[in-house]
Amino acid sequence: MMMVRITLRTVGPSPPSSLDVHSPIKVRDLRNLIAGNGGLALENLKLVLQGNVLHDSKYGDDVSVHFNNGDTVIVAVKPKPPAKHIQNGFDDDEELKFQVPELNSRWKRRLFVILHDKLKIPDMLLMAIFSLSLKAWAVFIMWFMLAPIAHKWDVGPLYILGTGFAIIFVNLGKREQGDMSAYSIFNEDFRELPGTFNAERVDRDIRAGQF
Repeated sequence: MMMVRITLRTVGPSPPSSLDVHSPIKVRDLRNLIAGNGGLALENLKLVLQGNVLHDSKYGDDVSVHFNNGDTVIVAVKPKPPAKHIQNGFDDDEELKFQVPELNSRWKRRLFVILHDKLKIPDMLLMAIFSLSLKAWAVFIMWFMLAPIAHKWDVGPLYILGTGFAIIFVNLGKREQGDMSAYSIFNEDFRELPGTFNAERVDRDIRAGQF
């Protein structure tokens, strides 16, 4: 670790300034240092080095950056968001992006780096991959292993049909005591949910002159 002098260029009318820092240094520590020296809001502070935004962490690991003497860092302060009533329902562009689930396991983070950075797999697909549990992956792999056997015995359509019924059955869920089903056939005395629209209600409304 050595001391280097870098140049800070703040977006706006402020003149450039110099700062002595250790190299390498964690981005988190660098942001704290710049925010403290300049009296800037840490939560709105963005740093850009050679066209790349510096992030505090990546996939759960702290990010460090190496500097050489004379390197320039662009300092940008994100403006405060507008009032809620003029945001038109959108707080931030980041909320419109697909978010990959947080990965607590180191091997999952390494796998994510390979798939995302090297193989360039889209975030939406990665979100689906890492959202599945190990049990779900085991069932998924087992299904593909049994599919050729079903095809060999000429029961492929039955295999697919059975899979569909199994998916429906697994996702039925459980109702709490006293909860009513959306389908009256499953309710006691075939009771319907309030506001159910069916042929009987149409007939009743017609007879009552409400149409």
